[in-house]
Amino acid sequence: MATRDSAPSAREASAGLPEDPAAFADAVRPHMTIMVRLAARMAPYLSADDVVQEALVRAWRHRRRYDASRGTISGWLLTIVANEARRAVSRRRVPISVAPRRHILPIEDRLDVAAAVQQLSARQRQAVDCHYFAGLTISETATVMGCSLGTIKSTLADARARLRSLLEVDNDRS
Repeated sequence: MATRDSAPSAREASAGLPEDPAAFADAVRPHMTIMVRLAARMAPYLSADDVVQEALVRAWRHRRRYDASRGTISGWLLTIVANEARRAVSRRRVPISVAPRRHILPIEDRLDVAAAVQQLSARQRQAVDCHYFAGLTISETATVMGCSLGTIKSTLADARARLRSLLEVDNDRS
């Protein structure tokens, strides 16, 4: 007969991540690639590895707060990475350089998607980074950004419309 001490309840099993450092590492390891990808998109001028390392330190400190009934470990970790990337970017200011106007180039050379994405609002840029560049689903993006599915869908639609207008090519000059 099993005692209560040997079989944790569903509530106890879903509260927190493993206390053992090796078990914690095993739990987060499958999510490392997507964490690095998201950090690289959200903090392009910083080391994605440094952002992820800071996020993992924060996750380790707050491992008891993870609750599987509230979402996936992936969503929880990506939310921490997104927050850490925002913190890192806000601490570091990147000088902006203005490039001189160039002669008209072929269309392939004139489409600068990265520059266009940088012109989006911070919310639109984060949604685009999470969904299109980090490969998160709409649901995962909503979790990372802390808003509803409908908000993410409309934010992405607005971002696509803005990008479309930013990337329009004057057919007379092409």
